[in-house]
Amino acid sequence: MSAGLVEVRGVHKAYGTLEVLDGIDLVVKPGEVTVILGPSGSGKSTLLRAINHLEKVDRGFIEVDGELIGYRTRSDGALQELKEKEILRQRTRIGFVFQNFNLFPHLTALENVVEAPVSAQGRPRAEVEAEARELLERVGLGDKIDAYPRQLSGGQQQRVAIARALAVKPSVVLFDEPTSALDPELVGEVLDVIRDLAATGTTLVVVTHEIGFAREVATTVVFMDGGRIVEQGSPAQVLDDPQQERTRAFLDKVL
Repeated sequence: MSAGLVEVRGVHKAYGTLEVLDGIDLVVKPGEVTVILGPSGSGKSTLLRAINHLEKVDRGFIEVDGELIGYRTRSDGALQELKEKEILRQRTRIGFVFQNFNLFPHLTALENVVEAPVSAQGRPRAEVEAEARELLERVGLGDKIDAYPRQLSGGQQQRVAIARALAVKPSVVLFDEPTSALDPELVGEVLDVIRDLAATGTTLVVVTHEIGFAREVATTVVFMDGGRIVEQGSPAQVLDDPQQERTRAFLDKVL
């Protein structure tokens, strides 16, 4: 099966009486860029976190490349949660770039990128370091390999985080509002890296408020509200000719 197929089927997630995900069905095909838009509280980030099992779902299931994420099917058909070690193995195939970078402050840029392939995948450090240097060069930080996060701008920290996500050679990379914690003048440098990544055919799922980026790079745009997918289609369909009143109202405010 092609690397990077994400299938979300009938996913529900509630916090008490608040239904955060209300029956989500979504398929992301290999090599596609899916951009998820929606107001705060619409369930976008929860959906992203559910895909790599940072959030447990209440009902439904998620598969990446045909493998059930976070669970296995018992002989009686019920789902049983995997052990943490197995979940960590699955996560190495699903890169995640957080809103607030989440770099290890006591490690250099190079060490941040090297950490997961060595500790979680057991790969030889020398081999991983060589690849990490190439990745940091690729995101424009070849001269910052020995810098600590505190010595880097927000945009540089986020580019290290992208290199770190790519270091495990994932089949899909998830971005949770990767520019929202950045000063406006630093947004472009991070979006440029994601554009370059999209051009390589890597499967990407991006939660963002950057409408221009969605229009330019997305294969599919998904609009969420109230824990549901309200509308999805090509950028031209959803952004220029939305069929749902809720989508139109949202775009009127942000465009």
